[in-house]
Amino acid sequence: MRLSRYFLPVLKENPSEAQIVSHRLMLRAGMIKQASAGIYSWLPLGFKVLRKLENIIHEEQARAGHIAIQMPIIQSADLWRESGRYDDYGQEMLRMKDRHDRDMLFTPTAEELVTDIFRGHVNSYKDLPLTLYQIQWKFRDEIRPRFGVMRGREFYMKDGYNFDLTKEDALHAYNRHLVTYLRTYERMGLQAIPMRADSGPIGGDNTHEFLVLADTGESEVFYDSAVTDLTFGDRQIDYDSREQCQAILEEFTSKYARTDETHDEALFNEVPEERRRVARGIEVGQIFYFGTKYSEAMGATVQGPDGKPTPVHMGSHGIGVSRLVGAIIEASHDDKGIIWPEGVTPFHCGIVNLKQGDDEADAACDKIYGALTALGLEPLYDDRNERAGGKFATMDLIGLPWRITVGPRGLKNGVVELTCRRTGESEELSPEAAVTKIAEIYERVG
Repeated sequence: MRLSRYFLPVLKENPSEAQIVSHRLMLRAGMIKQASAGIYSWLPLGFKVLRKLENIIHEEQARAGHIAIQMPIIQSADLWRESGRYDDYGQEMLRMKDRHDRDMLFTPTAEELVTDIFRGHVNSYKDLPLTLYQIQWKFRDEIRPRFGVMRGREFYMKDGYNFDLTKEDALHAYNRHLVTYLRTYERMGLQAIPMRADSGPIGGDNTHEFLVLADTGESEVFYDSAVTDLTFGDRQIDYDSREQCQAILEEFTSKYARTDETHDEALFNEVPEERRRVARGIEVGQIFYFGTKYSEAMGATVQGPDGKPTPVHMGSHGIGVSRLVGAIIEASHDDKGIIWPEGVTPFHCGIVNLKQGDDEADAACDKIYGALTALGLEPLYDDRNERAGGKFATMDLIGLPWRITVGPRGLKNGVVELTCRRTGESEELSPEAAVTKIAEIYERVG
């Protein structure tokens, strides 16, 4: 993409309504625009990041054998009355009536709807296990929406639902989801710590939240600092192996890590004092096992091995996709702007032409742009007739991990400048070597 043809409405001044870094930088970088309180339009740069996150989630869900579907945003209230949650959910649920005076609602979560799909099509235990998921817009009518996409009313979410014959099978699904989430967050350049949490209106006794440590987090968290040394890395997992999935759950959850709702001071005091940490965290996902809560209420049964109808055991598993954009920025920025991890950057590399209109500089930039594009990479070429300082400021603000700077002086010596956004370090390379290095970096990222 050439910046002269792109829609990137960056702001020079900090918006007065933005209270936290991610909200401020998303507005300044032209990623979002507020439509009304807690509701945002996603502009091209923000939308590209949203899609990058979505693709990673789809890939990791497919790796674990989970199946994507798409459910409607508007649901019938009748399903929620059947489960008993319609009156319990509270004012966060946006309720409405259609032209036939039927009670409807804007989806805050979809346990009832997916249970209705399951009970209408699955009759035998031989069709289990089954996990269905979607990535869909949701709405919760927050009383005080704030912090931009971190606590908006409309949000983009991955929500998955497992159906299993027994509790043991469903707990394996729970463990399997924990493994997929660890992989997902690491691919996004995040360390998201699974913490024992409260189930809230979803219900159930087994639940973990995934939290990214940040000063602006909405939750107070208590943890053993040893959990921050754990990484999933490149290990290969057989998702059908109960032993492997259970071992990873134990590895990542055996050390103390809890949100304020489930904090146990006595247990926390058993952690060596030098490793006790109290901080704040941003919730970016949660997994639940809630047994037969919905299947019994809604008649979601299968014929068991003994020929008798058996209510299925269920769990649900969510990732806040739009919230993740804000969480990544909170965890990865500096005074100049965003610093995108390579796995989620909207463009792989920026190209800055220091002297637009100079034949040699224009030709060199076009050649680099073409070479990167031919390798399947997406560069953003700043070909505007602007001064160099403004171009650098824009690149720093939008946070592309790598920048190739091209100017007449360097070209006389056969070199361009390759700069790492995270460290600020630069090196001079031939244009061909710079392209090769960028390609190698993203090959390692996968």
